[in-house]
Amino acid sequence: MVAMMKAIVKQSRNPEDLAVVDMPIPDINENEMLVKMKAIGVGIHDGYFHASDVTYPYTIGIEGAGIIEKTGDNVAEYGLGDRIAFVSMMQPKGGTWAEYAVLDKNSLIFAIPEQMDFTEAAAIPVAGNTVIKALSSFNMERGGTLFIAGASGAIGTFAIQLAKSRGYQVAASASSKNHEYMRSLGADKTVDYRDEDWIEQVRAWALGEGVDAALAIQPNTAYDSMQTVKNGGKVVTVSGERVAGERGIEVEQVSHQVDIKQSLNNMVHDIANKEMQLTIEHVYPFEDGIKALQKTVTRHAQGKAVIKVD
Repeated sequence: MVAMMKAIVKQSRNPEDLAVVDMPIPDINENEMLVKMKAIGVGIHDGYFHASDVTYPYTIGIEGAGIIEKTGDNVAEYGLGDRIAFVSMMQPKGGTWAEYAVLDKNSLIFAIPEQMDFTEAAAIPVAGNTVIKALSSFNMERGGTLFIAGASGAIGTFAIQLAKSRGYQVAASASSKNHEYMRSLGADKTVDYRDEDWIEQVRAWALGEGVDAALAIQPNTAYDSMQTVKNGGKVVTVSGERVAGERGIEVEQVSHQVDIKQSLNNMVHDIANKEMQLTIEHVYPFEDGIKALQKTVTRHAQGKAVIKVD
C-alpha cells in the first residue's frame, strides 16, 4: 500500500489553480533526505517558482523546517532526527508545502538551534539568504547611505537590521502604517511610496545628492529607487527586475554565486539569541495555506507569514 500525505499543489500551469490533495510520499535517492515538515515559510514566489517541466499535480513551495526522517546512502552531514530549516528549489519531486518533502543534500540547509522553534526557523531561509546575498553587493564603508524600497516585509525586516549592523544609514519605504515598525528596526528615515515627492524626501535626507546605494525589494521599484541614488552609485534588485543604469549608476540583480552559509548561520543564532528581530505576521494552519499565499501576494505584509503543518 502506498503511503500518502497531504500536500498543497498546483494542478496546472495556472498559478492560481491550487488545491489541498492527497499525494504519495515521494521516494528519495542516495543524495536526498525525506523531511517531515513542521512549518513552511510563505513567499510570493510559491505559486509559480518551479522547473518548467514538472508533472502536475505538483507540490509548491521552496522553504521550510522539519525533522529528517530518512537519508540516502550518500548523505553524511545530517542524520535521522535532526531539526533543520532549508531552501529547496526546482525539485522535480515537489516542493515543501506538504507533510513530507524531499531535500537534496546540496541545498541551503541550517541546523535549528535548541531555543528556536520550527515556526521561527521556517521564516528565515529565503529572506535571510536573499538579504545576505543582496547586501554583499555593496562595498560601502560605515556611515554610507542606503535606501530600501519595500522594507516592511520579511526581506526588508532583515535588510534594515543587517544594514544598520554594518553601520549604514538607512532610509526605507512602505505605506505609512508600517513606518513606526521600520523605525523600530533601525530605519533612520521612512517615506510613503504613495507620496508624490517621496524621492525628493529621500534625496533631501541624503543632503540633496542622493544615497550611496539602493536595494529594490519589490518588483517595479528599481527605476524609482535609482532616482534616489547619487551619480555613480549602485542599485541591487531583489525581484530580478532589469533596468538600464543612468548617471553612472550600476544596476545589478542579486548574485546567487556568493557563499553565505556561515553568514546565514550567524544570523540564525542572532535571531535565536534575540539579538536580531524576527517578525512573523501570522501563523496559518495547513488547511489555510492557500489563503496564506493569497494574502502574501498582496505585498502588504509586515514580516513573514508561516504555515504550521501539525
